[in-house]
Amino acid sequence: MAAIISDKFRIFNAKQFLESLTEGISDTDPDKTRMYFFVGRPQPWRAYLEVYSKNSTSFTVGDEVYIGTYGSTTFRATIAQVYDSALLLTDVFGSAGVNSAPPLGSSLKCRTGGAGGSDTGATAKSGVYRYATEDVPPLPLDNQREKRNLYDELIAAKRITGTFARTVIRRYNWDIVANPKFDMWKPDYSATPGGGGQIGKSTATGQTSIADAKFYVMNSQYEVFKCLYNGEDPSNTTGQDATEEPTTSGPNYDGATGLYTETTGAGYIWKYMYTISTDDVLKFLSSDFLPIVLATNSSRQGVAAAAVAGAADVVVIEDAGSGLPSSQTLYAGIKGDGTGGVVEFVTNGSGTITSASIQARGSGYTYANVLLGNGNLHSSAADALSGSNPVTTGASAVGALEVILPPEGGHGSDHETELNGKRVMTNIRLTYSEGSGDFPVDNDFRRIGIIADPFNQGTTQFATADTLSGLKSLKITGATADFSVDEKITQSVTGGTAYGTVVSWTLDSGSTTAGVLKYIQTTDAHTDSGIVRAFESNGSNAVTGETSTASGNVDTSYSSALYGVTFSSGLADAEIENNSGDVIYVENRRLITRAPDQIEDIKLVIEF
Repeated sequence: MAAIISDKFRIFNAKQFLESLTEGISDTDPDKTRMYFFVGRPQPWRAYLEVYSKNSTSFTVGDEVYIGTYGSTTFRATIAQVYDSALLLTDVFGSAGVNSAPPLGSSLKCRTGGAGGSDTGATAKSGVYRYATEDVPPLPLDNQREKRNLYDELIAAKRITGTFARTVIRRYNWDIVANPKFDMWKPDYSATPGGGGQIGKSTATGQTSIADAKFYVMNSQYEVFKCLYNGEDPSNTTGQDATEEPTTSGPNYDGATGLYTETTGAGYIWKYMYTISTDDVLKFLSSDFLPIVLATNSSRQGVAAAAVAGAADVVVIEDAGSGLPSSQTLYAGIKGDGTGGVVEFVTNGSGTITSASIQARGSGYTYANVLLGNGNLHSSAADALSGSNPVTTGASAVGALEVILPPEGGHGSDHETELNGKRVMTNIRLTYSEGSGDFPVDNDFRRIGIIADPFNQGTTQFATADTLSGLKSLKITGATADFSVDEKITQSVTGGTAYGTVVSWTLDSGSTTAGVLKYIQTTDAHTDSGIVRAFESNGSNAVTGETSTASGNVDTSYSSALYGVTFSSGLADAEIENNSGDVIYVENRRLITRAPDQIEDIKLVIEF
């Protein structure tokens, strides 16, 4: 079956995403979508190897795990961390120093001392393997297990509203060195189908789709113009270089039509689309993308109000021809299903067309033709409109003019569709410890993304708060030292030992021994006999840091709000219900370091 996913579908999805941020009569309305930008993954990226069928000998940090014969093995790595059912690996090598993934179910051996050492006797079978380093994060997986892991490693989330999102398009600056030539907007660019039967048409820059074409520009005043004509003619079939920066000021700009016409060079024609506001420049203009302003923007509203459906602004000489009335300025009515359109063109002494332009735009055209035969040419625009007083055309006269019609509704009627707005940018500013401490400033993060409609912890109610903490917290008293971020913490609890990894340690104001310890627990790194055990409100069993050797007790008497979370008997859960909502976007990145005096502007571009 021959089918395509059209660009219109992608644009539709981008529009729906933006609309979802403002729909609904209230914040709890089921028709409204509550989008949250999140950060997560405080711990470093390392190669992860799931193991099973282990023997009784334990793997040890610093030893090497390998497959086959040591020295000629296809897989070898250094053990960085040992968990119940997994190993974190560094220094991953294969044969000849090239990394290779261990085949599923391969027999793993453990060796201490490298080439001069010996096997420890620890063995296991290989399971899931994901290669990653701090410089090469792993590709996110689109499955349920990955989603659960994401929630386990989630630090905090911030609400996305219409204020923080815009449709964006590729950025093209007015720069005649970097961007000397532009594509002209045309409705019929396409690739040649694989099955044949049609010849495709490419743009001046070699693109086979208007979606990929360079047909607009942002000038130095943040005004955006669409290129309607780029100097294309029989001698310059792919157009010419631009010479004049289009602006909405000066004699070359027609405020009634929104057209800027070059008076030098190739005679480029530009259509003014909108001016990017200062606020949008600061939030949504990046090195690669520029925003399409909202429909409420006054410059866009003015352009939309002036749009004329089926009005012709450009005519292109397809064939300059010969034998037409010589050395004359002639007029021809535009034939089609619209009215009022007239083309003006000039011939030389050989009856060849030397220039052509639109004399009257008309309106209502969905198709258009210019006939140059006998009875169709006139010496005035008025005669061309009325069809009276035709100029005699020789029997040998030939030539062809193409009228370029606008998109549906006219140029400027639908900015997202015309400019191929299939991408949405969210701009989230993380200001210090945002949300009274929901976003810790003493650690880093390596994952960003978007969750739609998460629940409040322990409920099925949609979260609506501006910020949400994704971390579990302990109110600590009597700390012997400061806990270190990224260190493992433990507590003896009912049934065994609770494990976690520190994300943030914040002392109470004026105290050196009491504070809030925020941490994560994951199913691969924090199990005890296969179970992730919860830390307990127990004033007798201390919480201890593995690296810092700090030790402190849970303050069982503390039940209040502090640093963005609410405690009950010294314990606070994450504010987001685990695994609730829909994760619609995930991006794994190199680490982003936070600091107490630092503000991050995170621009996230989603392409539909």
